[in-house]
Amino acid sequence: MQTPPEGRRRGEEGRAVISVERVIVVGLPLPELVAYLEDFTRTEEWDPGTVSCVRLDDGPVRTGARWRNTSVFRGRTTDLEYRLDVREHERLVFVGENRTVTAVDDLRFGIEGTGTRLTYRASLTFKGLAKLAAPFLQSEFERLADGVSTRLPAAVASRT
Repeated sequence: MQTPPEGRRRGEEGRAVISVERVIVVGLPLPELVAYLEDFTRTEEWDPGTVSCVRLDDGPVRTGARWRNTSVFRGRTTDLEYRLDVREHERLVFVGENRTVTAVDDLRFGIEGTGTRLTYRASLTFKGLAKLAAPFLQSEFERLADGVSTRLPAAVASRT
């Protein structure tokens, strides 16, 4: 089940923003899905753009934990440093940044039968000259979100 995409919009500071949202039902109880997704290194398993993701700090995952995520998008490799900004029972928010973009992955969870309904929203806010590319990237970002909708439930199923 998917919700319609939101599309791109202009941010408050004139930056170009691309956002996508998908609703995915996953056959795993809510606390187990949150525990799986709060470890951002697992994006390698479910995010089709991620090549590698390495934890930058030690200890249990907590608010403020950091990762370096290497992704390929449109044939280019890029690194973003992510941090866990919100860690709640039914919500996780990861914010990644580099000099050209700020990425936000906002994951909200709800009970759906014996599984979990995940509302996955991702947005990219482009900085500087990179914002000129935003109008041309929405369709590719939509394809990546579709890939998450397919890969995430499969990745979770393969672990159980």
